[in-house]
Amino acid sequence: MTTTVLNVSTYSFYLNGEWKESKSGQTIDIVSPYRHDVIGKVQAITKEEVDEAVHAAQKAQKEWAEISLQERAKYLYNWADELVKMQSEIAEIIMKEVGKSLKDARNEVVRTADFIRYTVEEALHMNGESMKGDSFPGGSKSKVAIVERVPLGVVLAIPPFNYPVNLAAAKLAPALISGNAVIFKPATQGAISGIKMIEALHQAGIPQGLVNVVTGRGSVIGDYLVEHKGINMISFTGGTNTGTQLAKKAGMIPLVLELGGKDPGIVCEDADLQEAAKHIISGAFSYSGQRCTAIKRVLVHEKVANELVNILKEEVHKLSVGSPEDGCTIVPLIDSKAADFIQILIADALGKGATVVTGNKREGNLIYPTLLDDVNDTMRVAWEEPFGPVLPIIRVASDQEAVDIANESEFGLQASVFTKDINKAFSIANKIEVGSVQINGRTERGPDHFPFIGVKGSGMGAQGIRKSIESMTREKVTVLNLQ
Repeated sequence: MTTTVLNVSTYSFYLNGEWKESKSGQTIDIVSPYRHDVIGKVQAITKEEVDEAVHAAQKAQKEWAEISLQERAKYLYNWADELVKMQSEIAEIIMKEVGKSLKDARNEVVRTADFIRYTVEEALHMNGESMKGDSFPGGSKSKVAIVERVPLGVVLAIPPFNYPVNLAAAKLAPALISGNAVIFKPATQGAISGIKMIEALHQAGIPQGLVNVVTGRGSVIGDYLVEHKGINMISFTGGTNTGTQLAKKAGMIPLVLELGGKDPGIVCEDADLQEAAKHIISGAFSYSGQRCTAIKRVLVHEKVANELVNILKEEVHKLSVGSPEDGCTIVPLIDSKAADFIQILIADALGKGATVVTGNKREGNLIYPTLLDDVNDTMRVAWEEPFGPVLPIIRVASDQEAVDIANESEFGLQASVFTKDINKAFSIANKIEVGSVQINGRTERGPDHFPFIGVKGSGMGAQGIRKSIESMTREKVTVLNLQ
């Protein structure tokens, strides 16, 4: 599976049940975002190897779809058990590879095992339906329709770097329990974590060819994978620009896209400011804000803005900053390019009149948590997704103004509304153009069985365990004509 030279492991890719080195002879260095050294190398595979992976998946899928749901369930239960056994090893890799604290990384692995088990249980309790012909005017009583869900075939699963195990399994588990095969293309920064996750699946005895792990340069295999005629469905999580290009290239196959967000936290005049601040800080700054569901701007009523900003400032000062090995909340960003972009957003805002409440300090790719006040709609940080620990404060004169600003965004993932008036909360929630609204809580993905939806530039299709199973299957109708 791996070879080690000078303490740097080279990881194989997974093809037709075997761990292999690419015929290209090339590898890709994986550099730790906080250690700044090469922690491993992954294979840079060829287009021909992509063809082999898809062919193996197509062959295995036909056999997999024929076995019973209970049989498929056994493999996935075993996978969950193997992940739990490997949680310390995988968590260590996640920490080194994407800079997440060891505690959070371990929680991600355990959450993933829970996700897999719940996915199995959900599938076991999803039943088809029957319909009688005579329930429609003029229909015949002798006709009975049996409606069931069948797999789509080969699913291309492309998760992001920030949850390299959980968001990968969120695609693989629903696909597999539904009878599909999977081509798994992990994010390059996150590829080792993904490979380790598949090692657990290999240990669980998954049939060969059913899951294939392809690692490589996007410039070589990215478009080739997306446009491959052997792919029957794509589930992608990542940036909006990439997702948009993917959708254009994919052709007429089902897509589920989970893209960017600019999630607002709307703080009404009557909100419990201490409680709101607690959720805003957690929502904005956990894992340095490298979450699509992070609160990325605060729209606060001008009458309580000063008080809220003071509370937020105090809470930001309590955040731990440094290495994930020390369990810090604010850790180095995934790479210098990400840090550079945030600095550009901050500089643009300051040049147009924003003020720094706290932060605006940088050490390499470590950005200290930054609060920006007096942000207005001329500033890029009001609209663009930073994917880092910077939080703009936009003061508004009314709830309606907050809604209007929220809806001007190209994104529509989630929003939070903080108010003591439940009627007001629902009124505002109904007006915001997003997939989910949290009332008096931070924006976040889970619980994992809730529907997870992005609208506008934040995606298409729905996730959440049951929704993911539905997206990776289609309805098939068999009509019985009784004599």
